[in-house]
Amino acid sequence: MLSLTNKQVILGITGGIAAYKAAELCRVLTRAGAEVRVVMTPSAAEFITPLTFQALSGNRVHTDLLDEDAEAAMGHIELARWADLILIAPASANFIARLSQGRADDLLSTLCLATTAKIALAPAMNQAMWSNTQTQNNLKQLHDKGLHILGPAAGEQACGDVGLGRMLEPNDIADAAARLFDTGVLAGVNVTITAGPTREAIDPVRYISNHSSGKMGFALAQAAMEAGAKVILISGPVSLEPPPRVKLVNVESARQMLDACQVVPGDIFISVAAVADYRPEQTATEKIKKDGKTMTLTLVKNPDILALISLAQRRPFCVGFAAETENLEAYARKKLEAKKLDLIFANNAVKTFNSESAMATAYWPGGEQDFSLSSKSVLTREMVALIAQRYKAAVAPR
Repeated sequence: MLSLTNKQVILGITGGIAAYKAAELCRVLTRAGAEVRVVMTPSAAEFITPLTFQALSGNRVHTDLLDEDAEAAMGHIELARWADLILIAPASANFIARLSQGRADDLLSTLCLATTAKIALAPAMNQAMWSNTQTQNNLKQLHDKGLHILGPAAGEQACGDVGLGRMLEPNDIADAAARLFDTGVLAGVNVTITAGPTREAIDPVRYISNHSSGKMGFALAQAAMEAGAKVILISGPVSLEPPPRVKLVNVESARQMLDACQVVPGDIFISVAAVADYRPEQTATEKIKKDGKTMTLTLVKNPDILALISLAQRRPFCVGFAAETENLEAYARKKLEAKKLDLIFANNAVKTFNSESAMATAYWPGGEQDFSLSSKSVLTREMVALIAQRYKAAVAPR
């Protein structure tokens, strides 16, 4: 079984006898490490109860497009942004037809229109319905739009017919879903990523830091690993588990982070960490006492890690981040040029720090690309795809 660790999966269930298999699929997905939220069409609930999936997933089941309780907690737009993958199993002929038409007349079809996540369909229907020209045209249209079609299998069907149309078995669907995240676009490439804040000590119990959660850097490490890269993640103090198959190097201060980066800059260096610009000139060896109404600290500038790596004689492909509160494009372009970067992503620091979602704009010499608001896991996979594209263009023979 391939891993779905840290993946956020919406399991969509449409009406059909194969809906009973979706219960086992939900169990398999959670065992593979995914967090699963189930969305059922009204006809699906005629075959199997929402309570079953609530017990298996551990989450409330979503059934109605206009649900006041759901909108107060996780509305349909937030649910669409939350997902890394919308997996529809079983996908009935009716749902496939409505999706190909761009309909949004129930919660599941609306999510498919509103999401930037991957969408996969596991068809299940009578063999005659499967072979129907209109069904095949609908599937081709969806495939051409980038949706993934998983199956179907051949065999005996509930109606007694034999042929193509059976939904794939749950383990096969889960494996196929996991493979959707393994793109291979950075296969064999060494990638170093910095993440999180740094802490600059004032005394043994106090320090200067910032609100960076490290989530963007850790999500990028996950996406780069899925793309086939060998990833080293150099992180300041955060409360996050490193992705599987990623080497984690823990540091505290900016100078410690610089030392770690200079040891292993990699083929691609991605600087996401919110490194403190300044540190106290002196660090007290004992706790500073409250002797007066004010305390004066003299700060000195920290090394610019990204600039030092980028301007080195044997430099990697350098990617920066500009987390600003105003004038994003101007500051990002200035940083791109001043530090001789290959690529930079600009985003709003206030909206990005400690958030599960983000949006960004990428700039490089001669080009730019916008990334719409989505979960950080979805956004970072799109970022990695662009990084791979620009990296390959940079190293290609002239």
